[in-house]
Amino acid sequence: MNNQHAQLFHRYKQNPILTADHWPYPVNSVFNAGAIMLPDDTTLLLCRVEDRRGLSHFCVARSKNGIDNWQIDAQPTLLPDPDKHPEELWGIEDPRITFVPELQKYAIVFTAYTRDGPGVALALTEDFQYFERYGIIMSPEDKDAALLPQRINGLWALIHRPVSAPRAHMWMSYSPDLKNWGSHVLMMDARKGAWWDANKIGLSAPPIETPEGWLVIYHGVRQSCGGCLYRLGLALFDLKKPDLCLKRGSQWVFAPEEMYEQKGDVGNVVFPCGYTIMKDGDTINIYYGAADTCIALATGSIREMLKWLEQHS
Repeated sequence: MNNQHAQLFHRYKQNPILTADHWPYPVNSVFNAGAIMLPDDTTLLLCRVEDRRGLSHFCVARSKNGIDNWQIDAQPTLLPDPDKHPEELWGIEDPRITFVPELQKYAIVFTAYTRDGPGVALALTEDFQYFERYGIIMSPEDKDAALLPQRINGLWALIHRPVSAPRAHMWMSYSPDLKNWGSHVLMMDARKGAWWDANKIGLSAPPIETPEGWLVIYHGVRQSCGGCLYRLGLALFDLKKPDLCLKRGSQWVFAPEEMYEQKGDVGNVVFPCGYTIMKDGDTINIYYGAADTCIALATGSIREMLKWLEQHS
């Protein structure tokens, strides 16, 4: 076969790893999970779970090897609280987790679905049992957000994706206190025309800190007469000025190919919100939502991703 291309992400052969059938209470679907490796080497997924009303909440699943034998919380871990947080009226979605050494806490940046559309919200936790909600930090329409793990020049940095119809780009904003945000900078724009990432892009998993820069897995949405097609690409940003793009891949690196990625509540979607890095500092487990219906796993190499970017940017 002459149609060969780089395979950066390798699917787990027994995908999907988590579905609604695994859940200890009635749900419609489970997908788009934030991920973190706990100090005891347990993998924790904060899963987006959609109930049978169509509203989403979060539920924790834990695994010793990050692959199987998941221990799932018997009840929802974090439910919307529209009485105290009206911005959560229609659910909470797509969490991205960053461990923040300065705070010794996990920062969860997620989408809160308000009457006016999706906005970016923040919560902090030490144990994934008790959560300190900060509420909306970026007003609608805005989503696909994650916090960098340390301050940049004394300020916290947030990647997010506001929408300016008909296009949507990736931005970075800065804050002294995690509550008041400003110094908004366009960090990467959606291409125009027929490109795979034209018109609408957004952050997928939180950025990966490497010696060469912040490695970002992002998604591009191709609009066609057959519907939307979500695929993944790579970009690299400066460590000290993380809104400065150093390299951007010209091609996508991962796309819906398997049946569980192509068929579901929203077909043709691969959408990672989290990953874990193994002890070798290179092997990465990427947890992605497939067709807005289930959670799947793919493995990759940070070094290979950086090498690919060098060759394809």
